[in-house]
Amino acid sequence: MKIVVRAPNWVGDAILALPAIGSLRAAFPDAELTLAAGDWVRDVFVPEDDRTRVLSLNSAKSPKELRAAAETLRAGSFDLGILFTNSFGSALPFYKARIPERWGYKRDGRGLLLTKSADPPDLQAAPRHHVYYYLDLLQKLGLKTIAPDLRLRVPEEERAAARSWLSGLGLDPRQPLVLLNPGSSYGPSKRWPPARFAALGRLLQGHKSVQVAVTGSPDEAGMAADIAAGMDKPPFDLVGKTSLRRLLAVIGQAALLVTNDTGPMHMANALRIPVVAVFGPTEPLVTAPFHPPSTVLKKDVPCWPCLYRKCPFDHRCMTSISAEETFAACAAYLG
Repeated sequence: MKIVVRAPNWVGDAILALPAIGSLRAAFPDAELTLAAGDWVRDVFVPEDDRTRVLSLNSAKSPKELRAAAETLRAGSFDLGILFTNSFGSALPFYKARIPERWGYKRDGRGLLLTKSADPPDLQAAPRHHVYYYLDLLQKLGLKTIAPDLRLRVPEEERAAARSWLSGLGLDPRQPLVLLNPGSSYGPSKRWPPARFAALGRLLQGHKSVQVAVTGSPDEAGMAADIAAGMDKPPFDLVGKTSLRRLLAVIGQAALLVTNDTGPMHMANALRIPVVAVFGPTEPLVTAPFHPPSTVLKKDVPCWPCLYRKCPFDHRCMTSISAEETFAACAAYLG
């Protein structure tokens, strides 16, 4: 049997879907399992055995891209397609590829494209961690699921390469490394202000022998520059210098990650690296780090939760979280 799973389109969601993917492997132990993912997400997945592979499948936003995606899927001769994405557009290539069985949540008007579907849960009425969003889908489709355990594997050669790279930048492997992750592709409402990250960086640099580095994508270089300008000693700048795999390996070398509610938060958590997460407009019950060790900082404000990408008011949910209380949470992990 050949199964193709359409992975979520966000790095964090892809990681939160790992327990459901593990449940699929347990439910179909002899099947060939293909994980179809966008190019920006696919490196989250490392095949565990020769019965698992990763397929590049980007969003089909034009008729030409739709035909290409359908042809890619058709070439795989899959018996079953399972959609962990929610959109009509992600289901359409599976339908066009004539995959005999197509399963997923009945959302976005795509019920007619699926051969077996389930009603999605109402997360606003009963907030539940997003890990269970994917596990619940499998249960509603009649499959047994295993106990959720988020883990990412970083091969030793990748870890060694990251250690060598960090050493070449001047970091001392004998001293604790704290990573600051100030970005969020969701939008500015989920970003703790750079000035607060800078104030936290100053406090961290005065704590024993802590080394501070800033991570992020190339378009977050401005935030990194603002953080560096607000610190007495410039942090190590890793922004735009890491692939997804290299970032995973770098996080694996850290003593702590301080982050907004975003993908690297879940990357660190799946590697069991301590996380201090600053939450603003989103619900920690749904997207907080799933496993310890982690600390979530969140303030109760009248306008929460809003889920706005850009705050139309004074961003008080984030600005009311101080550098000092964030440092106290960090110090609990650093000793």
